[in-house]
Amino acid sequence: MKNIILCGIGGQGTVLASKLIASAAMNKGIPVMSAETIGMAQRGGNVFSNLRMGEGIHSPMIPKGQADIIIGFEPGETVRMVDYLKNGGTIVTNRRAIMPTTATLSGFHYDGDEMIDYLKRLDVNLIVVDGDEALKELGSSKVLNIVLLGAAIRSGVLGLSEEDVIKSMESLVKPQFMELNKKAIYYI
Repeated sequence: MKNIILCGIGGQGTVLASKLIASAAMNKGIPVMSAETIGMAQRGGNVFSNLRMGEGIHSPMIPKGQADIIIGFEPGETVRMVDYLKNGGTIVTNRRAIMPTTATLSGFHYDGDEMIDYLKRLDVNLIVVDGDEALKELGSSKVLNIVLLGAAIRSGVLGLSEEDVIKSMESLVKPQFMELNKKAIYYI
């Protein structure tokens, strides 16, 4: 069984990444359960998905300390979800901080490097992605989710390949964006 948490800020593509993983797993005959909390997603609020793959799943919700991997689109959201990660688990996170609406309204500010430094002190396999650099090189701000998904695939934790996810993209991504998404998944 694989327990996966995806977290970020509304508009970063967290939900699509979750759907791509679920679809790729189902295409391989792997049972999947998922649950998403999108709240104020369209207004820049926090978004997270619980995704469980494998036999013997009875609930889509991942208990604290049981996630195999956290795919974090924003480092503050990654830190917020870290209690769900099992000891020695894997974190794939974007370096750049984006303030969620709730933090902005409260006047709270933080730096992404502070969050990354905190994560480095944990007993985890940490993969930090420079999303800004990736998006600059790819020429689009719309594929951070796919860049992070590619990094998560190469961590080996998901048990899926880039080709598995590309097959799922064919039904979930508009044809005019397929070539860009293929480049993004192989970026790192």
